[in-house]
Amino acid sequence: MKLTWFGHSAFRLDFAKSVVLIDPFLTGNPSFKGERAAAIADATHILLTHGHSDHVGDTLAIAAETGAKVVTNFDLCMALAHKGLKAFDPMNSGGTTDQGDFTVSLTNAVHSSCDFHDGASDALGNPNGLVIKVKGGPNIYAMGDTDMMADMALISEWHKPSIGLVPIGDRFTMGGDAAAFACRKFFAFETAIPCHYGSFPIIDQTADKFVGAMGGGKTKVAVPKPGEAVSL
Repeated sequence: MKLTWFGHSAFRLDFAKSVVLIDPFLTGNPSFKGERAAAIADATHILLTHGHSDHVGDTLAIAAETGAKVVTNFDLCMALAHKGLKAFDPMNSGGTTDQGDFTVSLTNAVHSSCDFHDGASDALGNPNGLVIKVKGGPNIYAMGDTDMMADMALISEWHKPSIGLVPIGDRFTMGGDAAAFACRKFFAFETAIPCHYGSFPIIDQTADKFVGAMGGGKTKVAVPKPGEAVSL
């Protein structure tokens, strides 16, 4: 399996016959300097953690260009369908769907989920994390935007993720110290990959706090540069 980070919380997973994009915020992402066409090439699925624009990102355009199926909470699916999305698979917290090469489960996250326009906001379901269980491969927990929470103990016990995609930027999510505390207390990750940092000036610019606080443990911390692929 190959994982590519595009900056902020945007990822691409390549495995078997699937190309999975997670929270594909490319246009307007200050960290993304690559070629958009290459980043989305052959996409089969788009997984969304919640409805904020820095996570929904280019979803509608990518889905139209590639035919990728969008998997996310029911409310966000319906809102995107109203805007023209054709291929989608709605679900909600606690549910699991089979996508062929992998399954997706939605977990709780401590955050918000809405869209702002014309001075108003539309609720877009609850914020979620994603547990992606690759058939014959690892279980990946993309936490989404979240604080630490006691639910992480149950997520760890039930889903047994070996890979964590962990928000560390502070202000809108856990900071590096808190994220490391959550990883070390609740999970036995083989590999943790930090995200949601280094993009906007208002959040932490480096992963240094997280890397430092994770030192000495059994978990490998991988810190790819935006556009860099990691083999898992």
